[in-house]
Amino acid sequence: MTLAKICGLTTPETLDVALDHGAAFVGAVIFEKSPRHLEPLHAATLFDRARGRARIVAVVVDPSDLLLTTLALSLRPDFVQLHGSETPERAHEVRRLTKAGIIKALPVRDAADLAAADAWKDAADHLMFDARPPEGADLPGGVGHAFDWTILSGRAFDRPWFLAGGLDPDNVTRAIRMTGAPLVDVSSGVESAPGVKEPARIAAFLEAVAEA
Repeated sequence: MTLAKICGLTTPETLDVALDHGAAFVGAVIFEKSPRHLEPLHAATLFDRARGRARIVAVVVDPSDLLLTTLALSLRPDFVQLHGSETPERAHEVRRLTKAGIIKALPVRDAADLAAADAWKDAADHLMFDARPPEGADLPGGVGHAFDWTILSGRAFDRPWFLAGGLDPDNVTRAIRMTGAPLVDVSSGVESAPGVKEPARIAAFLEAVAEA
């Protein structure tokens, strides 16, 4: 059974739809360049309704110690998702500062990029294979691009992994069957505009995952 993460939630309505339709992980983006950005205290207030129902994930990009400490005291995430150029050594520090598990997003364009997973077997609880953004992009993810999913077919990794990048309600069932992904992540694929989640698309995505 594949589990799903709905990322970049910003409203009570969309968070409730994700929870009511069985999302196992819900993500708060704490990154000012993102259209889904939430201030830590806002995220803490919003996501408190998810505690005990789904794993709360704080999505950050090369975070400072101050930000991590703030998140630990306010949002109290179950996981911190590292979506920048963090090293395994930095991940150990993140874990110490937040007492949270680690999800490490790895940018993928071709099969050679999957080798980066080897360095994270002792530093991350989960890996995330996300489409490498175009050159010069302001965002490290959440831009709706996909990579060639066939490169994951038959592959095994030391850590449970998310498939991310370009997923939506229409293709996620096929993507799961093609890759065997134990976990999937969606953000822009359930939006009507950058940062604007659509409740119906969230529900449809989660229903499609359940049917895969």
